[in-house]
Amino acid sequence: MGLVKIGDELHEEARRASTVMCRSINAQAEFWMKIGMLAEANPTLSFNDIVTMQLKSAEVTAADQAVA
Repeated sequence: MGLVKIGDELHEEARRASTVMCRSINAQAEFWMKIGMLAEANPTLSFNDIVTMQLKSAEVTAADQAVA
C-alpha cells in the first residue's frame, strides 16, 4: 500500500461521489483508478461494458441478465 497525492478539487469530487455510491473516499478513488486502467487497456469498451465484464468475472449473476 502506498500514498497517492491528489489535488483538493479531485479529492472533494471523490468525497461527494463516495457519499452517493456508499463507498469510502479511498474505495471511490480505487474504483475510479481501476475503471480508468481498464478503459486504457480496452479503449473500444464503454463504461457499462467494463462494469459488466468485471461483474461477470466476479460471477455476479445479475451481470448475466444485462442487456447486450
